[in-house]
Order: sequence, then structure tokens, then C-alpha cells
Amino acid sequence: MSLQVATVTRPPLPAVTPDRLVVGIGEFAVATRPEQAIVTHALGSCIAVCLFDPVAGVAAMLHFLLPESSINPERARSQPASFADTGIPLLFKTAYEAGLEKKRAIVKIAGGAEVSEAAGNAALQIGKRNALAAKNLMWRNGVLIKGHDVGGHVARTVHLSARDGRVQIFNGREMLKEL
Repeated sequence: MSLQVATVTRPPLPAVTPDRLVVGIGEFAVATRPEQAIVTHALGSCIAVCLFDPVAGVAAMLHFLLPESSINPERARSQPASFADTGIPLLFKTAYEAGLEKKRAIVKIAGGAEVSEAAGNAALQIGKRNALAAKNLMWRNGVLIKGHDVGGHVARTVHLSARDGRVQIFNGREMLKEL
């Protein structure tokens, strides 16, 4: 059974339409119709985890903020998608319910920039820690990452197509690459 309703973890914003799902920090969405796209804007040190199952026609995206939920257990309970260790399993669980199968899942990640280095916060390396947390969690669960665009010093906007799983990375209006 294929779900025909997209799941967003918050009430829709005006920019959200049935065909364009916007994911904010600590949120995720699952799309099951080919005309849908999932978008997240201005990824700095955060990571977007993108899933696609070409057979089931399921696309999903998570925008997580920090690597470990132990940093803020209260927020982890109320907004588990804010953290890699609670958000990634939640993303997969919800995508499984929509028909995604792990063995067919095409996984791509983007983000993890160190945009705060200019402010003297280079020692925190949140972007690098986020990218490592996502990669480590995938590896421990036998999931290969097929494409990534992480690191650097530039914020990214990420578009995921539910039609073909194409992930496009933008800086403002300029497309930087396709994963």
C-alpha cells in the first residue's frame, strides 16, 4: 500500500504546497508522489539526510541540528529529528511505513559546513561532528551513502525529487552540484 499523504513534523508554512514540502531545522518529511519535492534551506553546520527508494517511489529528508541527543534530552523528547542519533532512525522508520525498503534505499547527505569559523568557533567543529555522526550511524546499520556534499564554509539549500531521487545542491539561486 502506498501512502498518498506527505508527512511533515510541523504545521505547514505558506510556502509548503502538496507538491513542495519545506523541511526546517529539526524536521523531516516523506513524499510518496512523483510530483513532490522536498526542500531544506540554508544548511550551515546542519546535515540533510536524503533517502530514495526507486521501486516504492518514496523520498524522505531529515534536517538535523546536532549529532547527539544527550546534549539536550528535553529537546530530544519533544523534537527527536533535531539530532542524528534520534532523527535518522525516526526518518527511516517513517519512510519504511511509506514503503521504503532498506536494501533499495539510496542515501545522500549534504551540509556540515563550518560557517561559524569566522566568529571564532572553529574549535567546536559542529559541521564536521554532524557529518561524522551521520556517516557513523549509517555504517553501523549497514547503510551505504551513495553521494555526499559535506564540509566547506558555505550554506547550502537542498532539493530532493520524489520522481527520481535527484538531489540538487544550491547556494542561493545558483546550483552548485547534483548528487
